[in-house]
Amino acid sequence: MGKLDGRVVIVTGAARGQGEQEARLFTAEGARVVVADVLDEQGEALAKEIGATYVHLDVGREDDWQAAVAAAKDAHGHVDGLVNNAGILRFNSLLDTPLDEFMRVVQVNQVGCFLGIRAVAPEMADGGTIVNTASYTGLTGMAAVGSYAATKHAVIGLTRVAALELAGRGIRVNAVCPGAIDTAMSNPARLDPDADLQETAKGLDRLYRKLVPLGRVGQPEEVARLALFLTSEDSSYITGQPFVIDGGWLAGVSII
Repeated sequence: MGKLDGRVVIVTGAARGQGEQEARLFTAEGARVVVADVLDEQGEALAKEIGATYVHLDVGREDDWQAAVAAAKDAHGHVDGLVNNAGILRFNSLLDTPLDEFMRVVQVNQVGCFLGIRAVAPEMADGGTIVNTASYTGLTGMAAVGSYAATKHAVIGLTRVAALELAGRGIRVNAVCPGAIDTAMSNPARLDPDADLQETAKGLDRLYRKLVPLGRVGQPEEVARLALFLTSEDSSYITGQPFVIDGGWLAGVSII
């Protein structure tokens, strides 16, 4: 018996990184996963490998969401869960951030999350679950990622409001708040087929050893396990909460 037996879950940004690991883990736990992404080749390959359904989904487009929900229902008859994982990151000081760059991050990270909740919740069975991907930076500040941090603060706000409004149907809404995770977003070397990923991972560990109490970068599989907890009955009395998974980074700085 898997923790998600019989449940149908849409995972956005699932072609790689955290979303990929969530899709793999949820499938292993018995869910029928709908892999959603704009990276069609990678998404289709993953869906074929794990026996999932693939849908093209630009999370910032309302019509794409309508099509994705319809495809999920056509394939499986119902929808029980959503993981709003898709997101983008841009590095820039606030004063140097062009408006179009800021709005692009808002469109994917914040509007995408809003559209996902609005599109999926009405079609979701009572007792469903929504897991939104916020960030460590949704709870604190970080220089050079102002647009990203602003959207992740907003995702936590959306999470709390949705949890209140959907509680009457038993739909639980929570957020995961990852710190430094070894994905292509924080480690672009993962997109280079010639890169030595073991060496780049060691480099990230050296970078975060001074910042993160646990002394290493996080792995997407670890975030996936938290998303599984929040999607399964293990978290049946939890809603409206942000869950930080950051190796202790938010706890503070050690001076020893």
